Amino acid sequence: MLDLAKLASKMPNMGLEMQKDALASIERLKLAQSLLIKTEQDQDTFVKTQEECYDRLIFSVATPIEPITTSIDVQSAPLNHSVFSADGSQIAPSHHEIAYCYLINIGRIMLHYGQNLHPLLDTLPEIYYKSEDLYISRKWGIRTEEWMSYKRTVAEAEVLAEMACTWVNPPGAHFNIPNLAMTDGSLIYWFLETIAVEAREQILNPILQAWEQLRKTNIPLVGYISASRSMEAINFLRFPQCTYDKPNCVVFCGEEINKTPCQKVDPIRDTTLWSNILKPRQRSALFRSNSRILDLYGEKQHIYFCYLHVGTEVARLEFPEWVASDSSLLNQALSITLTQVDKGFGYPVALAEAHNLAVVKGSDRSRFFALLEEQMLRAGLKNVGISYKEARKRGSIA
Repeated sequence: MLDLAKLASKMPNMGLEMQKDALASIERLKLAQSLLIKTEQDQDTFVKTQEECYDRLIFSVATPIEPITTSIDVQSAPLNHSVFSADGSQIAPSHHEIAYCYLINIGRIMLHYGQNLHPLLDTLPEIYYKSEDLYISRKWGIRTEEWMSYKRTVAEAEVLAEMACTWVNPPGAHFNIPNLAMTDGSLIYWFLETIAVEAREQILNPILQAWEQLRKTNIPLVGYISASRSMEAINFLRFPQCTYDKPNCVVFCGEEINKTPCQKVDPIRDTTLWSNILKPRQRSALFRSNSRILDLYGEKQHIYFCYLHVGTEVARLEFPEWVASDSSLLNQALSITLTQVDKGFGYPVALAEAHNLAVVKGSDRSRFFALLEEQMLRAGLKNVGISYKEARKRGSIA
């Protein structure tokens, strides 16, 4: 039990520290805004410097492909349009339950506006219990719980592509209706950098194949990131602050990587800076992410991003290269995203509903294991039950 009385006595110090940080952030923000203007004046030079010194940097930095101070108004979507989204949840495996298995539940949403068509709102649950599902990842040093989350990411991409492409492709009458496939979170899967090549291929290849289906069907894809903590864009402002002609972080800064001369605005995030630049319903410049894992995506699927002021916040939107390079698809993606936020009162309604469908509540978990227990008894299994530890926790007298 949390003792709130004891906790309350520790709050004043926290408030004072937060106030101090807020005042310091104001000064860093002013510096960042001045650096932004300075950077634009010589942006091509800094882009060239970045390309030449890419392998000698100790920080991740994106490349602006438009003037870095760009602010472009985004129009609302036309009355007739469609939105597709998929999100997942899971029941993790536990040795204390009646059976060692896991469940992935994918919620899928298809919303049609101005077309007098019924929406699709349903879930696709799948249970994983075979040895190849539960133990294959251990040869790569990946825990089953982690592997389950990776498999969920694959399932979300595959369900999204299958749903969107099946709808758009066969009935030709729907092909000319503007549409958008949306996913919650980043399209850059940083976790893939740390896992074995064979495991990475089993996760990344199906995702890229799903995206390729969307590309061939001309359905733009957007990864929507709320409250982004990325610093990829603002890190570009380090170049005009570098005190050396050719940046070489390892050689010149050595062990002082947390106190480099170019870190004057840290820890300001991208969203903090662009929330003071963009007006509501405006987007920032497009950036090309340079995360190393993207070398495996292929050029058509390389990830670009921009920041969009949706009114309630500045959100980060990520797109594959084939969306970012097509002005028509890009504008279509931006306008439908903005309209989705309007309809969702601050957050895309398709993403919110897909999440609500997918989430597995405590009561759902109990019913799942009750159903599983019933099937195990019918199959003739005996001594079916949870561990003594789990039984004791559930029946605590405290």
